[in-house]
Amino acid sequence: MINARTLWRDRLQNHAKEMNRYLRLMFNDHFSFAMFFFLVGMAYVYQQWLSSLPEDFPTAWLMAIVFGFVIAYSPVRTLLKEADLVFLLPAESQLGPFFRNGWLYSFFTQVFYLFFIVVAFGPLYFTSFPERSITEYVLFGVVLVVFKAWNLLAHWWEVNSRMGYSGYLDTIFRIVLNTLTFYFIVVGDALLFAAITTVLFFGVMMYDYTLAKKRRGIAWDVLIEKESARMQAFYRIANLFTDVPHLKKTIKKRHWLVSLLKGPISHTSENSYDYLYRITFVRSSDYLGMYFRLLVIAGALVYYVPNMWVKLGFAFLFLYLSGFQMMTLWQHHRHLDWLELYPVPLEQRKSALLKWLFQLLLAKTFVLGVVFLFLWNLVGLAFVWIGGSLLSYVLVYMYLSKRLT
Repeated sequence: MINARTLWRDRLQNHAKEMNRYLRLMFNDHFSFAMFFFLVGMAYVYQQWLSSLPEDFPTAWLMAIVFGFVIAYSPVRTLLKEADLVFLLPAESQLGPFFRNGWLYSFFTQVFYLFFIVVAFGPLYFTSFPERSITEYVLFGVVLVVFKAWNLLAHWWEVNSRMGYSGYLDTIFRIVLNTLTFYFIVVGDALLFAAITTVLFFGVMMYDYTLAKKRRGIAWDVLIEKESARMQAFYRIANLFTDVPHLKKTIKKRHWLVSLLKGPISHTSENSYDYLYRITFVRSSDYLGMYFRLLVIAGALVYYVPNMWVKLGFAFLFLYLSGFQMMTLWQHHRHLDWLELYPVPLEQRKSALLKWLFQLLLAKTFVLGVVFLFLWNLVGLAFVWIGGSLLSYVLVYMYLSKRLT
């Protein structure tokens, strides 16, 4: 006899303990300082943007689209493990409270995140609709919470019907109906249409329920696969800050980019780690994507932020973040004992990594300078190229070099 409530409590405690362990390492002093600076800068930019908001700005559509996607993304955390397919499957009839607690846990955590998004959109909402009261916005928030619960139920039934495992039509329908409903509510004078789309959404939800009831039972393999994928996504982010032994590495070939980066390297023992770190950066599932995502975000902020000094602040901030996150290349191959067979001194290995990090930061500095050049901001161009190069050198050779142990 399995006590489903005790099982859930134990799983949740272990999950929280593991998450907290990595979150403490991720939000260290350096990253917390960078995030504080980023949030303060974004708040300043947001305030400046609202002060010159055009009268015809599509606030209703922007809020509807953002909330449509946020509400539609409603995964149910089950905290299942691969071994459960063997050990818990025979006791499926006793696990109703376990899965109900998983649904409630998912609902309250997602409503918590939703609260911050609602608060963030508040200034835009009241700037666009100054005649509206706080009560109307609170009621809109209540509608979002109700739709979040409905989307969680629809997703749960969709997964257990296995329809969502082979296609995304259900998710697309929910996104469209969410978006239209929220648009009609924000506009304020189309509540009849909001009622119609709500009824249609309820019909989609009941259709998912009917399919799930026809199948009967829990789609264990699908739930375990989705739970594993979510944990691996978290581990990939955490791995940019610290060692994550649970991370399953994935490799992508990217032949053309590998050929481009390894071309200038001569095939000598002195360049062994130059070759290795470049190939690792390109082929690993972590570093290349993170590098370009930070570059795109930094470029967008530099382009759209009106104040030049804030532009420079964001440019230097993202150079700083890139340096710290790319430094985890040093530990990437720590579990490969055959690297110890390389007849290459440790100092040469450090030198190869530091040189590659410096080149990556210089490349990002150059691109951010090009954004200033495109804006014809020559003063900003000079500051970011000179200051970014100096920051990259100091960060890599005077600070990060001391952390390579």
